[in-house]
Amino acid sequence: MPQQNLSFHALADAQLKSQAQAQSPPTAALRSPDVVMKAARMGSFHQTRLSFMRALMRALKKDKWRCARAEGQIDKNGVGHALYRAIGPTRSYTLLCFSHDLPPEKRSDRVIADQWDATFALYDGVPNDDDIARLAVNVPKQEAGGCRQSELVLARANRSVRLFDYVVETLARGGQPAAEIIDRSGYLMRTTAVYGNGKFGLSDRERIADRVEFAPPFRAELLTVWLIRWFTIDIAEHLAHTTAPQTAVPLARDLARRLGVGNATGLGMAPFLLTHPALLHCWMTARETALARVRALPTATKSKRRQFAQLLIRMRREIDNWRTADRRQTARICELTTDLAAIDAEVAADALDKNMAWDKLIAWSEKNLSLEGRELLVTLIIEPHGELVDDLVESMAIDESLNFRIDGEATIGELLRDIARDYQWALQTDYHAPQHCARFWYVSEEKLEPRLGERFIDAGAEVELPLTFARDIAALHLELTTLVETNAANAAMSVGEFLRTRPHHRHAVRRGQIVAQMPFAEIRDNLIAADLLPIDLLRCKLSFFGAGRFDPKSDRWVRITMYQHAPFPDELADFAADDWSYPPADA
Repeated sequence: MPQQNLSFHALADAQLKSQAQAQSPPTAALRSPDVVMKAARMGSFHQTRLSFMRALMRALKKDKWRCARAEGQIDKNGVGHALYRAIGPTRSYTLLCFSHDLPPEKRSDRVIADQWDATFALYDGVPNDDDIARLAVNVPKQEAGGCRQSELVLARANRSVRLFDYVVETLARGGQPAAEIIDRSGYLMRTTAVYGNGKFGLSDRERIADRVEFAPPFRAELLTVWLIRWFTIDIAEHLAHTTAPQTAVPLARDLARRLGVGNATGLGMAPFLLTHPALLHCWMTARETALARVRALPTATKSKRRQFAQLLIRMRREIDNWRTADRRQTARICELTTDLAAIDAEVAADALDKNMAWDKLIAWSEKNLSLEGRELLVTLIIEPHGELVDDLVESMAIDESLNFRIDGEATIGELLRDIARDYQWALQTDYHAPQHCARFWYVSEEKLEPRLGERFIDAGAEVELPLTFARDIAALHLELTTLVETNAANAAMSVGEFLRTRPHHRHAVRRGQIVAQMPFAEIRDNLIAADLLPIDLLRCKLSFFGAGRFDPKSDRWVRITMYQHAPFPDELADFAADDWSYPPADA
């Protein structure tokens, strides 16, 4: 990836050299990691056109993928299986969907659930009858079943019962559901887990990472969710038809597009950003570079201004439809409504007629908008500039093993210098104070999922996960400083020699060396502090997926919507290249 081995302080020089050599788009200075990599800022992110769902849809269209229903054997109670095939230029994949008659008392979004309305597996290729029979036994059991390398993704979903039943009943009577009722939740089913990358016997990512269609992050998982969306419409129409075959009608396509797939996500996802620093750097650098390219434009052309004005209208409609019972997020949605009105007024006052208009609009937002409003504006100004930024999707994957090796030949003095530059935010905290070490991360014994404990209340701190990067870097810095202050010649000691007698600092040294080369690799907050909001980490990651309508259920889990307004598989050839992530102007 371009710039992946450069410190933040060298990025500007590297950008100039890159532009001169490769005639890449002009790029303004990237925002500082000290600004962008704060948890609260990251917890205000919205999807962009670089988000993985958006990029997947563009790739499927570009490469002329075709999709087809392969077969289905579902009874009048909605029990059975259906197959959906995605056919690409060189390979095919099959989604196997198993539909169940779930008692209401068994329906739960919690990870401890053991039954679901539907379960799924993405199969590598075309399964034969024996494969289907094997998966029919194992997939409904999820992690308690058995998967093979031929299975790439395992998932499960529950119905959004009120909307699902309303849609089925309305279609059975020959009517169409009301758009405003559909918009209240935006999905017929929500996934409660989408597993990949070797879990429970599934294929490891390394086995498929060299395939063009799966090279970017989470492609197999998001292809699965997109096909699940097709199934959710089909199963509702099937139940409507079996209920009243004489009067039932299909769901109107414009209404179906208003339905995405919901998702309930908890703490299990949060540590991913912490344990994949190089990948996080790639994601953040791509996003910040996209913003910087747009900010470097000398003018906002008439066509871009027109697109931006349309986006404001469509985004205001999206914010109006965003519902949550969470007080904190409700307040933020109200602020966003005010922010969008302020942006509208600023544009109406000819803000986009000025030189460096996009750059000045972002600078204005930092003084006049809420934190979430500022990051929404980032999404909005990137959106019209696909030809300028879409290539950055190719830089959002990385072989993380290349960054795991510690540079043992570096000196203590060099390591101290890098830590002082990159971790100043972490060095002044008293990590013995209860408010600064109030939490601890651990893995639950029951489900082997990451959890967050209260250090002075809960048992289990003795098995704390090493996700205490701020505290551990500060401890490393203190020991290095003492070593050098005791004898200045120790500054020339190699890192390898230092670690030979102090191996407990290995992970902190590795972290410091990664961040020295990849400044967007570290969340610049104390992640065991009492005021930590884990949902900020969840939202950041989900925004890169392309999620919308964040609906927090606590500070530790959230519901979202995916693929709302996206084309269905039979529309791939005809839909606009990338114009589905906001409600249509005529919705």
